[in-house]
Amino acid sequence: MLRNLHIKNMALIDEIEVSFEEGLNILTGETGAGKSIILGAVNIALGGRTGKEMVREGAEYGLVELLFEINEPSSIQLLQQMDVEMSDEQVLIISRRIYPNRVVNKVNDEMVTVAKLKEIAGVLLDIHSQHEHQSLLKKANHLNILDRFGHDTIEEKKKQVRLDYESYAKQKAELEAMQMDEETRKRKMDFMQFEIQEIEGANLQPEEEEQLEQRYRKMLNSRKIMESISQVYQCTGYEQSGSAGEQIGHAFGLISKGLEFDDGLQSLQEQLGTIDSLLNDFNRELSDYIGGLTFDEQEYREVEQRLDCIHNLEAKYGKTIPQVLDYLEEKKAEYARYEDYEVSRQLLEQDCKRLLEEYGIHAGELTTARKQAAQQLTQMIAQALEDLNFLDVQFQMEFQTLDQPTKNGLEEAYFIISTNVGEAMRPLWEVASGGELSRIMLAVKSCLAQEDDIDTLIFDEIDVGISGRTAQKVSEKLSALGRRHQVICISHLPQIAAMADAHYKIEKQVEGEKTLTQIAQLSDDESITEIARLLGGVEITETVLSSAAEMKDMAMRTKLY
Repeated sequence: MLRNLHIKNMALIDEIEVSFEEGLNILTGETGAGKSIILGAVNIALGGRTGKEMVREGAEYGLVELLFEINEPSSIQLLQQMDVEMSDEQVLIISRRIYPNRVVNKVNDEMVTVAKLKEIAGVLLDIHSQHEHQSLLKKANHLNILDRFGHDTIEEKKKQVRLDYESYAKQKAELEAMQMDEETRKRKMDFMQFEIQEIEGANLQPEEEEQLEQRYRKMLNSRKIMESISQVYQCTGYEQSGSAGEQIGHAFGLISKGLEFDDGLQSLQEQLGTIDSLLNDFNRELSDYIGGLTFDEQEYREVEQRLDCIHNLEAKYGKTIPQVLDYLEEKKAEYARYEDYEVSRQLLEQDCKRLLEEYGIHAGELTTARKQAAQQLTQMIAQALEDLNFLDVQFQMEFQTLDQPTKNGLEEAYFIISTNVGEAMRPLWEVASGGELSRIMLAVKSCLAQEDDIDTLIFDEIDVGISGRTAQKVSEKLSALGRRHQVICISHLPQIAAMADAHYKIEKQVEGEKTLTQIAQLSDDESITEIARLLGGVEITETVLSSAAEMKDMAMRTKLY
């Protein structure tokens, strides 16, 4: 169950921390006090949408932390299957820290993705948000509710039906692709034959590309070295006009002529002779190095062309040689089917028929399981609706067989209801008012909670559109639900507030130039005062307080009964 909620720097909330109790926790407060902000923060902590606009103005970050105490063995087992590390105290802490440009999600101090956060939240808590009861107006949601209720008997059958459908749909698509005239068939065969010949003609080997790449890189480096060294030899040798060796030789001749007229040039001539000798030795060693290099231009071109061929085939038929070879085998098999067209088509038709029959068997089992679960679910909902002041209610589920198979089975299903004696049963979306929808959703949630083993249920204004005796019945239903689960409920009705096992008041306060939302758990006397406010409005008289105390006392007696 949810033991503690900590919110910091979110909307009108500076920082609040509240501990929740077992049973029925009721949150009340004036309109606009921030009740929805608190519940919205819980939604955020469990993976809901975030944004920097949610962070309190001027704050560096926003923070929401939830502390859960988990005692349900099935919940512990599910969390372990998700690789969630639990403490010895069976406590789990979820936190989301919202920065302007990022959000940090943690579960027991380990960072997790939003998807993982939502998966974990599904085990711990079920939130009924405002207007969620409107989802009952959508037919598709009814079958989802049924499947969730009958999860243990339905889920495996749904998986099998989905697998059967995918196999059947694949074969059917192949069969439809073969439905063509003779000219189209020949044209397709010609194109497949071209692809097959192109791949086979290349004679690809699985490990060939990697080996060729290694050889190519080695030869490419050798070629670059050869080109560089050859240019050096041309610059320093004696064979090219203007090269260093040729220029120094010419300079040596000129200085030798000058020596005939001036002995003082002897030293310079000797130095130039030494330079010429050193350069001559350098070029001889460079020539020997060039002679030792091995680079076969023809081999290089052959490797380059082979790699170009492989890359071209990979661009057309697969990213790697093994994928290209797999594509080849697929095309050979497809060509064989087209070559013996009639036999292949008949075999595909037989496969489709067989797969459809297998699908039909498993889809029938799914239908049976759903109808059995629907009978149980609708009986439970009908009883819950009676508890919620639907006096002459009939509630069932209508099944309609679909014309075509789907991955979700062969039927659609929806709830039908009659709320008055003699009234024909009609689809839920044609009958129910807003107040009736909220009570029906409460009945559905209470029935699902029994199957899901979810510890904590949160209701945001489940009491919309109801009053009087109906409100009393809703409060009794919430109280009964609170005996098996922790229930947290935002309400505006005094009947529901009076039934609280723990009562919290949410209010806005002005501190300096800031408006802040605060929440506090109320004592018994404070709770009576808050119930009186819900009863009497602005002015709370002694009579209203007396009525509130009586309402609280009656609620206590109802719970004991």
